[in-house]
Amino acid sequence: MNPSLSPAVTSPQAGANDAEARIRELARSLTLEQQVQLLTGADVWSTHAIPEIGLSRVVMSDGPAGVRGEDFDERHDSVSLPSSSALSATWSVETARRYGQVLGQEARRKGVHAVLGPTINLHRSPLGGRHFECMSEDPRLTATMAAGYVAGVQSMGVGATPKHYLANEAETERFTADSVVDERPLRELYLAAFEDAITEARAWLVMSSYNSINGTTASENKLLETPLSTEWGFDGVVVSDWTGVRSVEAANARQDLEMPGPVGHWGPKLLAAVNDGRVTREAILEKVTRILRLAARVGSLEGFQPAVTELPTQLDGAAVAREVAVRGAVLVRNNGILPLDAKALSRVAVIGHNADEARTQGGGSATVMPKYTVSPLDGLRKALPDDVTVTYARGAKVAEGIQPFPRASLHNPVSDVPGIRVTFLAEDGTEISGEDRLASHLIWFGIGIPDGAASIRMETVWTAETAGVHHLGVGTVGRISFVLDGTEVFNDDIKDETEVLGAALFDPPKTVHAVETTADQTVRIEAEYQLPKEQVIPFTAILLGEETVVADPQAEIDAAVDAARNSEVAVVVVGTNAAIESEGFDRKDLDLPGYQNQLVEAVAGANPRTVVVVNSGSPVLMPWLDKVDAVLLGWFGGQEFGSAIADILLGAEEPGGRLPTTWPAALEDVPVLNTTPVDGKVIYSEGIHIGYRAWLKQQAEGGAAPALPFGYGLGYTTFELGKAHAPQVVAAGNDVVVHVPVRNTGTRTGREVVQVYLDRADSAVERPVRWLAGYAGTHLAPAGTESVEIRIPAMAFAYYDGGWQFEQGTFRLLVGRHASDDFQALDIELR
Repeated sequence: MNPSLSPAVTSPQAGANDAEARIRELARSLTLEQQVQLLTGADVWSTHAIPEIGLSRVVMSDGPAGVRGEDFDERHDSVSLPSSSALSATWSVETARRYGQVLGQEARRKGVHAVLGPTINLHRSPLGGRHFECMSEDPRLTATMAAGYVAGVQSMGVGATPKHYLANEAETERFTADSVVDERPLRELYLAAFEDAITEARAWLVMSSYNSINGTTASENKLLETPLSTEWGFDGVVVSDWTGVRSVEAANARQDLEMPGPVGHWGPKLLAAVNDGRVTREAILEKVTRILRLAARVGSLEGFQPAVTELPTQLDGAAVAREVAVRGAVLVRNNGILPLDAKALSRVAVIGHNADEARTQGGGSATVMPKYTVSPLDGLRKALPDDVTVTYARGAKVAEGIQPFPRASLHNPVSDVPGIRVTFLAEDGTEISGEDRLASHLIWFGIGIPDGAASIRMETVWTAETAGVHHLGVGTVGRISFVLDGTEVFNDDIKDETEVLGAALFDPPKTVHAVETTADQTVRIEAEYQLPKEQVIPFTAILLGEETVVADPQAEIDAAVDAARNSEVAVVVVGTNAAIESEGFDRKDLDLPGYQNQLVEAVAGANPRTVVVVNSGSPVLMPWLDKVDAVLLGWFGGQEFGSAIADILLGAEEPGGRLPTTWPAALEDVPVLNTTPVDGKVIYSEGIHIGYRAWLKQQAEGGAAPALPFGYGLGYTTFELGKAHAPQVVAAGNDVVVHVPVRNTGTRTGREVVQVYLDRADSAVERPVRWLAGYAGTHLAPAGTESVEIRIPAMAFAYYDGGWQFEQGTFRLLVGRHASDDFQALDIELR
């Protein structure tokens, strides 16, 4: 075990052994009914308490980029960190640890004992809907970053939950799809991505996925036993994805906890299965022991010392959010324009829908409610000197559907405070309770709606910022009335045509109505929603807001061109939206939505000093890449996104990121693309060749190269890599340490990431053209030097064939900066 990744455990081994014996005895002391009850959640987010043994509930909460807690209430705000793709772009385990620690701090603040993250499925296809929520396309980069994340969370005495185990790389038919994966890629890629989080960082939970793997649903799969519990020594809790337990048969696997509760596939059915011998009492006892062990670790079991009793120094969550956004931003083109010299500027054009309404986080269960977000427009206005004029033009619509009203535009007419009044009504229309809310996107998932409520009434007064026609609407699933200034404009059912939970929650079907106003005119808005009589999982989402409707797209582009032409520099922010990247569905293509490509081309034609910031969680096509002066990939940058973008563009910070996944030039070039099951199956026919491995194989066969290779990224200074040193001969099964001298040859402090790949051209087995074996970063001042140490784990040389095998002979160590670099090569003999 790497001690740097292990949380501080204060009890000595003898004490730990004694505690383990007492936990097992406590598990045995429970009645069978109590044991079985403990294996299904008490509600949507927590386990059952058993006060008579000192067991309080264990509360779980969605991450993976913020801790929401048990509700979606914006009054209970959360730190919103950049997406996992942004985190992985830092190529820094220490940054991942700090990121995890902030999540652990947030969990403790919200009374949460286990964070449902990190999401560490691989970027198999750029069309994957949760690509933004996952880390990278490479198992080594993913494994190390995930281990840092887990260690950070658990340093706060909070459990981390690597997910989704296993082969859950697509969202299409996600509840039923069967991932068909050969044993070798399963071991070398998809399991390898999880391994360090378990064996190094010792994660306290793992989440099983919805899909099947090679014909068996994840919650019943033998992979929960081997390698997870046996080879890797996992002694924590395997929790299902929500509704992921499908039958009593899962109790014969290493599935420990069924979520959500209290009703599921276990309960009385499991009790009957134990009584008639289909499930053994020993299996039940093992699961109960694991749950009690978790409760002891997180401080929910009286009489047992928590795993962590000495917490690290508190971190500033907003500062870490900004730090990760900076370190993860990837500069992929710079024709000398960046960093901008603010003193030499008088007019700056900021262009793009995402410049003003930035996408700071992904859709679905990753969503949290931050206290604030900083858009790129806000960030640049604040960072630029007062004498610099910042002109904004939308240029091209991006945000589809209704967007929540800005909070500052809402006034609660009942309580005479900012925001919106929400009232819960009984069947006869009498008021049960009411509350003053701040935001117009309201979500209740398992908590917050009082018993006996039959409907929810919402009332607010909205102030129009501009004159013109505004398209006001409400989005939900179910029956709702909608009233504008006393006139009922809608009273009917809104149907969900997608049947996708994530879409219904975050991009709901809608009804929209046009209202013409003057600037600063107010409109009273009322809506009343009829709650459904029965729900399998209790969730309700209602969105009041405004839809952007553009009558003349060319006029929007023309206005942006005028702004760019009359400025010294144009900053164009392009990106995606919740209808494109979210949990619950995969992407249809890699295009920027709407007229954004035409916008960039037009602006660059009007002003050659054009900088493009890409605000997406995963790859998009950039046909204009070589036609603009600079391109910065900002990902979904969290609540401090705009501040980080301003820091980088104006040179206060170095863009520190490197690509965690390959970016293509055209959709048809992508070697592994399909995410759609055929006859219920997703065939991983590419085997061990995904991501850059697949691209390199394709190029070796005369096929297309990507626009941007894995590991690529520029900075504001230059570096020189000296002669690398490594042992010439190494025994199979031993790690290898490579030392690479690095010198900053530029005029600014900056960061370099040294990447080491392996290849073996004459292998007896199929190998990738090359594969990442290790990496390390360094931060150096001008003329600064450091000998960077990169550890290559022994398993980097191995392949799987019924067990791990080492092929003796010569391998090449390739030292460089990205997967397609001109490498410095060293031969190393494995004996």
